[in-house]
Amino acid sequence: MDAGNPEVDPTGPASPAAPGAPEPTAPARRGGLLWWLTLATVIVDQLTKLAVNAYVPLYGSKTIIPRLLDFVHVHNAGVAFGFMNDYEHPGRGLLTTALAFVALGGIAYYARHVKAEERVARVGLSLILGGAVGNLIDRVRQGYVVDFVDVYWGTWHFWAFNVADAAITVGAILVFVDILFLNRHASHPVSDR
Repeated sequence: MDAGNPEVDPTGPASPAAPGAPEPTAPARRGGLLWWLTLATVIVDQLTKLAVNAYVPLYGSKTIIPRLLDFVHVHNAGVAFGFMNDYEHPGRGLLTTALAFVALGGIAYYARHVKAEERVARVGLSLILGGAVGNLIDRVRQGYVVDFVDVYWGTWHFWAFNVADAAITVGAILVFVDILFLNRHASHPVSDR
């Protein structure tokens, strides 16, 4: 090439868009998870379970708000809200741990498709992941999860739960709110020509 001739792009000049064709757009930036929130959820979950193990005897109870909230100490070898807790099978621990890993895979898959501007979904998925990891740590280490929050009214008691369960529940609500009310997840309608 001589000095007076600028270098030419070997792929050639960019061809102009056809008349009426949509302008090319930059690919959407993926948002990913809020890792600090996931880590904070795991830490708070594990610290509260350690406190319950230290200060509330197994099957014991400490009243926090009379006639409304107690801290109890129970072991949940089942899944969410005690489901499968009474199911005795030698493979129960393996099944509940496998279910937790499947849930983690689903969270990871969904998180890859969340955009940066979908903040509510990102917060929700980060909470779900933190809760799932917190409970998975217990399952792998102990074969059960420590549940300790007992909310009740009169003689009616909600299932005992823990910080990880609360994070998963709040996270799921946030993801559903994002999907149903905040962001369009359906394909864009075809415009009239």
